[in-house]
Amino acid sequence: MTERVVIRPVHEDERAAWEPLWAGYLTFYKATIPATTTDVTWRRFHDEAEPMYVLGAYVDGKLTGIVHYLFHRSTWTVGNYCYLQDLFVNTEARGHGVGRKLIEAVYEKAKAAGASRVHWLTQFENARAQILYDEVADRSGFMQYRKMF
Repeated sequence: MTERVVIRPVHEDERAAWEPLWAGYLTFYKATIPATTTDVTWRRFHDEAEPMYVLGAYVDGKLTGIVHYLFHRSTWTVGNYCYLQDLFVNTEARGHGVGRKLIEAVYEKAKAAGASRVHWLTQFENARAQILYDEVADRSGFMQYRKMF
């Protein structure tokens, strides 16, 4: 399947194809967000002034996976970091290299932008994804703490 995968930005007129994947991602993580947040996020992906981006994996022309990433400053480097925020692949396309191709595309975008690292989070229970992540990156050894407002 990977030879049939094309990775490219998801265009502004493709929201109807992107939104079910976004909804699938939120369902996977048992998360709900207001429709307004989804609207703002979509606009940010297509605003040249924003450091947020969306790439899609197209198999035979059909959007089957998405990755969202953004660039941010760091106190540890002069250049930016790249945060791979969301990665989701349709159930039927999992295990065929689509997720790997999306991650590798983010790596290329980060290198081209001069970022010194790509980083992301996943749940401890997301064992299937961690098989891939262990192949394409190093575990940082850090745990996330947060306070919600």
